[in-house]
Amino acid sequence: MPRSVNSVASRARRKRVLKQAKGYFGRRKNVWTVAKNAVEKAMVYAYRDRKQKKRNFRSLWIMRINAGARMHGMNYSQFMGKIKGAGIELNRKVLADLAMNHPEAFAAIVKQVK
Repeated sequence: MPRSVNSVASRARRKRVLKQAKGYFGRRKNVWTVAKNAVEKAMVYAYRDRKQKKRNFRSLWIMRINAGARMHGMNYSQFMGKIKGAGIELNRKVLADLAMNHPEAFAAIVKQVK
């Protein structure tokens, strides 16, 4: 019985990977083995960094809230403790936006929790 290699599926698989490697530099975009490794590594980075993005944004929000709170004589820890105690349920994303873009509204919140 002759050997069957299913070149249709193999070519489709290679085309899919090379399409994902579009825009890469040098041999990474058109040489199968190099492109396969580059795409695999890119997928690992993409998966990992979807998680890291959440961490990075949370830390950015905390920095912005801290900067806004310090302008009113409090630090981040004290401010967040008092805001939870006062029962104000604004998340860090909203508080950071207020601290950066609407300082008068953030000042009103600080005044309310003091």
